Amino acid sequence: MKAKKPKSVGRAQSRKEVSIQGEIDHIVRCAAHCDARVVSLPPLVFFSTETGDAWVLDPEDNLALCLARDGDPHPVHIKETEQNYSIEWNSMYHIEDEWFMVAESSGRVRTIMGYPTEAILRMIRETGRA
Repeated sequence: MKAKKPKSVGRAQSRKEVSIQGEIDHIVRCAAHCDARVVSLPPLVFFSTETGDAWVLDPEDNLALCLARDGDPHPVHIKETEQNYSIEWNSMYHIEDEWFMVAESSGRVRTIMGYPTEAILRMIRETGRA
């Protein structure tokens, strides 16, 4: 059975129209429903997978934060104002072909196959971060 193509949603919205926490809540809900999505709130890219994982990426610095795994949300530490935000990142990532590689701050390195890497890279290019 072939996996469904994730829905890519590119939105040119301002920070006044949408919040990072709102995007996190949305992508975590998608993950809980095993709904693969890729969305952006530049400069960030958010994605969920059919396996229930969800992530937020900062393509400029290759930073990553896992938001959910197997449909279970992870705690995240974000401070957000209308002008600024800070995210407590805990991983670095790299995408190569169909491989999503993560180096966690704990020192653990994981290589994950099956994530929508093509759609993620396309979204990064569209937001001008590649």
